[in-house]
Amino acid sequence: MSAGKGYTMNSTNQVQDQKVWLITGSSRGLGRALAEAVLECGDRLIATARDPAHLADLVERFGKRVRVIALDVTDEQAAQAAIAQATDAFGRLDVLVNNAGFGHISPIEDTTMDEFRAQIETNLFGVISVTKAALPLFREQRSGHIIQISSVGGRIGPSGRGPYAAAKWGVEGFSEVLAREVGPLGVKVTLIEPGGFRTDFAGASTAIRKGRSEYETTVGATARFQEEYDGKQPGDPKKAAAAILHVASLAEPPLRLLLGSDAFQAIEKSDLLKTTRDREWKELSCSTDFPV
Repeated sequence: MSAGKGYTMNSTNQVQDQKVWLITGSSRGLGRALAEAVLECGDRLIATARDPAHLADLVERFGKRVRVIALDVTDEQAAQAAIAQATDAFGRLDVLVNNAGFGHISPIEDTTMDEFRAQIETNLFGVISVTKAALPLFREQRSGHIIQISSVGGRIGPSGRGPYAAAKWGVEGFSEVLAREVGPLGVKVTLIEPGGFRTDFAGASTAIRKGRSEYETTVGATARFQEEYDGKQPGDPKKAAAAILHVASLAEPPLRLLLGSDAFQAIEKSDLLKTTRDREWKELSCSTDFPV
């Protein structure tokens, strides 16, 4: 079934049972919008954040259908404890959403190795850590859906976002391998690739360093665009949450789903260009084979 405009409609490809979710980074942005949508539709949720105080209102509104816990995704033991709390509270886990992450703007030359490690640790190794914590449970259940919040930056390398893109490209490759390994076990994997959404990701959550004058037309251009774009992004977080809920309801969800017209247009253009360039260099590429 194509999602299209009919994502709110029932389908023979949908599973109507109530689900148990765990969402990392639930306190703001897409994670917060999704957490609210999950609870509003009647499902149950383990909502996680570095500071669970930011999630207290969810407990007030939704009571025992939500459990709020502190989770630093870079802490392997904490990730395992979060999965255990899901089963302790609700008896199972159906959907894991790896949403926690952040990204700054800076030239690669001016980005320290500590800054590289911090972004890659959260955006890539955090995803791997929480995913691995859930895999034994999903394998034993012979069911489960792992939803990775990636980015168009996981398929296009934007100037100024070296560490973020490196991590997201890693998430893409990791998840594609994961899907091949766990698919036969009844476990689904979906990469969500958003474009620009009106969250604080492009605002307060992003540190911007334009760098020296030599990077004015590259990193500087990205920084200016980000500053002007904040608050004007085409993406609606509530509609993104609805789309993710729809994907989670499908018996055969896509491996990748772009979110936003800007994301679709950018990736379509980029993929066509890559195919064209590959064909231009086909003769040299194939010249490296042994003679037949």
